[in-house]
Amino acid sequence: MGWLSNVRLPQGTACTHRRDQRWRVGLDGEGCIERLEPLGAGSAAAGDDWGGDWLSPRGVDLQINGGLGLPFPELQEADLPRLEELLELLWRDGVEAIAPTLVTCGVAPLRQALDVLAEARARHRPGLCQLLGAHLEGPFLAPSRRGAHPAEHLCPPSLAALEERIGGFACGPEGDIALVTLAPELEGAAPVIAALRARQVVVCLGHSAADGPQAEASFTEGVGMLTHAFNAMTGLHHRDPGPVGVAALRGDVALGLIADGVHVAPTMALLLQRLAPAATVLVSDALAPYGLGEGAHRWDERLLLVQDGSCRLEDGTLAGTTLPLLEGVIRLARWGVPADQAIAAATLHPRRVLEVARPLRSLLLGRPLAACLRWGEGHDGLRWRSAA
Repeated sequence: MGWLSNVRLPQGTACTHRRDQRWRVGLDGEGCIERLEPLGAGSAAAGDDWGGDWLSPRGVDLQINGGLGLPFPELQEADLPRLEELLELLWRDGVEAIAPTLVTCGVAPLRQALDVLAEARARHRPGLCQLLGAHLEGPFLAPSRRGAHPAEHLCPPSLAALEERIGGFACGPEGDIALVTLAPELEGAAPVIAALRARQVVVCLGHSAADGPQAEASFTEGVGMLTHAFNAMTGLHHRDPGPVGVAALRGDVALGLIADGVHVAPTMALLLQRLAPAATVLVSDALAPYGLGEGAHRWDERLLLVQDGSCRLEDGTLAGTTLPLLEGVIRLARWGVPADQAIAAATLHPRRVLEVARPLRSLLLGRPLAACLRWGEGHDGLRWRSAA
């Protein structure tokens, strides 16, 4: 058995008493993690000394809209080779799995994209980022908070409209549809939320005009996550905490965060981490130009302008990013979030949104070291590389 020594594991909470705990990691002959043993304070052990670097699983991105010029809502069967190239790129960028996000579009393109994603999922092989169930962002959104979503494809929530879009598709984290973002304050949303929860779909509040009490009611009904917290929703206010304040106080609602410094100011991102360190979930919100250069790119029939990793429509509407998911971890740490909390926000917390919470040790045992990340701090800040 081979050993790694002096390893730290990210815990992702505000608790500090075990933050500097060091571990010894045993590897079997196949390079998989077989044992995790805590080291006593000041003790040394044989093996490859990691010098206090952190070990984590790869990242999981619950909101990514495309890449390499490929918008997920426009997927066709002919796009499968390019989709595979994108999944290779994501793996190289440290991401193990994504929930491909389908923004508001017509019914026929939506169902076609779900079919193509199902075929791609069946063709998965090692060395590719895994495709989880899709994240449907829309069409049951508040028109006043639609952002870059096309108004002509928005739809009032109803069971009939839901069935028209997802009927015949398997639901759940390992099915065709894992998450749905909607505005829970809209008339007809409550039965849609109930139907989605019955199918084990994670329901997210997003592109919503809900106030604090309306948000609280939706969380009671089963809404379990905020889609890109602060963006396309009511912000924190001293007389109305809005969805973000209510969710942070509860602690059982995940808060999706785009940590590019543009969608959410660094100060507010840091505040969110301090309010709800165990519930903050980093997402990239990357659009089709992810992996391409800056400049002008097509997005459906519109022009998308990319500059410094931010994507905007011609009218200035902020639409997304082209930044890799793990760049958000690096920026959070640079802004003052403890490294282990920042790492957990992209690697541990997204997994807990989709499955029963498992301790990090359980996630690591049996996992190939090559499917893990090694994080270290240097003069230029937090950095990652493949653990093997």
